[in-house]
Amino acid sequence: MQVVKTIEELRSIVKWWRGEGHSVGLVPTMGYLHEGHKSLIVKAVSENDRVVVSDFVNPTQFGVNEDLDSYPRDIDRDAALCEEAGADVIFHPEPEEMYAFGNCTFVDMDHLTKGLCGKTRPTHFRGVCTVVSKLFNIVTPDRAYFGEKDAQQLAVIRRMVRDMNFNLTIVGCPIVREEDGLAMSSRNTYLNPAERKAALILHKSLTMGQEMIEAGEKDVQKIKNAIVKQIKTERLARIDYVELVDTETLEPVKTITGSILTAIAVYIGKTRLIDNFTVKDQGE
Repeated sequence: MQVVKTIEELRSIVKWWRGEGHSVGLVPTMGYLHEGHKSLIVKAVSENDRVVVSDFVNPTQFGVNEDLDSYPRDIDRDAALCEEAGADVIFHPEPEEMYAFGNCTFVDMDHLTKGLCGKTRPTHFRGVCTVVSKLFNIVTPDRAYFGEKDAQQLAVIRRMVRDMNFNLTIVGCPIVREEDGLAMSSRNTYLNPAERKAALILHKSLTMGQEMIEAGEKDVQKIKNAIVKQIKTERLARIDYVELVDTETLEPVKTITGSILTAIAVYIGKTRLIDNFTVKDQGE
């Protein structure tokens, strides 16, 4: 397995692969990889002849006073995980390689990026769409793999691919959880022992909401109120949002009809964590 630092070298490798008739999968990450990322890589390896994992902490998707400088990084650890999972190349560029001096071109999206995480992180998805577009242009993959934990991101990327006519398939992969239910995240490393225990309130509250829907509850406000009430029982938790939205449009809904995403963002201490579940109305 190779660790590649430059766009030119990566393009040369992909060109050689294409000349050999190989299919190419891409797993975009910000590094500090865990078993959730590994599941994406394993899936990509199973469906493609060659796999590129990007390992890049993208500065354009961090807002003012967010954790760009403190975001965890460990390329040696990441390389070991990628090799074990079967990846062929890690693309690990410096910011100056991805954003040349004077860069002033970005990919932005309206509508889908305004709610949920976009409310409190208004520039986040511009950065996501820009860097993912760059990666698609550099790697030209047949398939790209994203985790369903970042449900809004997945919906945004799917819409961008459709709207911009990118010639690839987006593959969403299930959330991977710790044994106690906490969704795996690189930011979990920020949590001290008390906060780590408190973070279980995310999965606990979502499980309760899912059980309400499966039991036949269709009133979104009742479900939302119950989730909020449950989260507030944890003194270390501070709610950013609790929303039930249509999975495709990300518009808020009033009744459980069709495919619904229940998504939450909660601060545990200073650490912002997200989680979600999707359920399809069984009455359809």
